[in-house]
Amino acid sequence: MFGLIGHLTSLEHAQAVAKELGYPEYADQGLDFWCSAPPQIVDNITVTSVTGQKIEGRYVESGFLPEMLATRRIKAATRKILNAMAHAQKHGISITALGGFSSIIFENFNLEQFKQVRNIKLEFERFTTGNTHTAYIICQQVEKASKQVGIELSNATVAVCGATGDIGSAVCRWLDAKTDVKELLLVARNQERLQQLQDELGRGKILSMEEALPQADIVVWVASMPKGMEIDPKVLKQPCLLIDGGYPKNLATKVQHPGVHVLNGGIVEHSLDIDWKIMGIVNMDVPARQLFACFAESMLLEFEKLYTNFSWGRNRITVEKMEQIGQVSRKHGFRPLLV
Repeated sequence: MFGLIGHLTSLEHAQAVAKELGYPEYADQGLDFWCSAPPQIVDNITVTSVTGQKIEGRYVESGFLPEMLATRRIKAATRKILNAMAHAQKHGISITALGGFSSIIFENFNLEQFKQVRNIKLEFERFTTGNTHTAYIICQQVEKASKQVGIELSNATVAVCGATGDIGSAVCRWLDAKTDVKELLLVARNQERLQQLQDELGRGKILSMEEALPQADIVVWVASMPKGMEIDPKVLKQPCLLIDGGYPKNLATKVQHPGVHVLNGGIVEHSLDIDWKIMGIVNMDVPARQLFACFAESMLLEFEKLYTNFSWGRNRITVEKMEQIGQVSRKHGFRPLLV
């Protein structure tokens, strides 16, 4: 059985979803209540591969909300992720994906040091961040969607914003090794890590956001969006492909301009309907078919009986592992969302 650990995008969203799912005691509560709310299994899932194989899964709502980080409730946020992991393990789930902020919180706050959650000793091999599949799908979106909008990769400049992160660095490795992208622009806050990535690749220009955006034919956005930051669409090239790999995805509403094509990055479409409710609640356009690639990774590992933390740690994703998960993804009927 596979699992998905997720969370909602805001307190308002959480209250609305609680009401819809039949948890009225959650629906009118404020942030303090959500800080203490336990994890819940709120959806049972059935996925059918194009091979005919069927698997069962569970969606674990962690109760984490982004406002917990914004209001310095860090301990509550970290406790939410660890409790959700323990809940998944307690219910016998073999491989569980950490979705959204879950994997980011796990890495940034070094939660691997906390192996004991009450009476449960966490078995980390039961969990995956899903970042390898996400990075692979974003790269497929770069390659396929660029053709759709008339951008030739061999003549294109690609800016990766968030280049030193787990997904961003993997995207850079793939674009360097597997495509003929003309120019790679590396954008991130940590200059030391940028230099290390540039040295590893043997290419790529280190630029600020303000310098990179006007030069880019394709922008891969896998960075967090600082509060108050806006992208001025008038500085972007036309045509420009902007792949929004962040969470929550909001660039489509913020960047609206003729010639700028915004694509929800790291989203896959399945060939067959998935029996679940949760993707409708998180506002996917086609909730029976579309989902986050990180979630799909746990499904793929369940299909293949690969019960291992396939994606784990920071900046360990290799091109070879991206090719491996990509092959399995295609085998079972998943494909990247395109323009």
